[in-house]
Amino acid sequence: MTENRRRPNARGQGDLLRDEIVTAAVRMLEELADDEALSLRAVARAVSIAATSVYLHFPDRDALVLAAMRRCHEELVRTGDDAAAAASDPAAALRARILAQADWAREHSGLYKVLHESKVHRRHGMPFKEVMVARTTEAVQACMDAGLAPADDAATVAIDLRTAVNGMLAQRINEPDLPWPPAGEQLDRFLVKLVGLRR
Repeated sequence: MTENRRRPNARGQGDLLRDEIVTAAVRMLEELADDEALSLRAVARAVSIAATSVYLHFPDRDALVLAAMRRCHEELVRTGDDAAAAASDPAAALRARILAQADWAREHSGLYKVLHESKVHRRHGMPFKEVMVARTTEAVQACMDAGLAPADDAATVAIDLRTAVNGMLAQRINEPDLPWPPAGEQLDRFLVKLVGLRR
């Protein structure tokens, strides 16, 4: 046992251990697809530390799950930002942003389930998700400002769009055997019907 124990971080490098703990939790949540199945002892074993060392950084499992989900959400936002930045106009940027997020959800279905269906989420909420809402609202508003979508309340339209997209992704993850059309085709229908973009 002692041979497998990790060497302690140098003094003042506790953040490195915290980062390792979160990384291990993210990896395990991806496999488990269920925050309730995550064990702090299992995370400690994955990082080769004593379970008590986890508690120095996270008071309980919920706190660790929230930290892991924050990291995932930040990655999801960056993924959308990068895709939108390469687009040619606001409508293409909105589509690229959502398609990139859909690709992320497909590649990380376990994490996506925890982001949207976890018991931690229902108990504590995830205020950092407001960034994604703001990005979508700004993208919808940009389409309206450019005359690519009819003028409307961008915040309301963005919520409708996010509801449709999140529902689409959740259904694809939870019912993979249904005869789903390509995600891009389904998204294009949402953009036409909910945002008012022209085909």
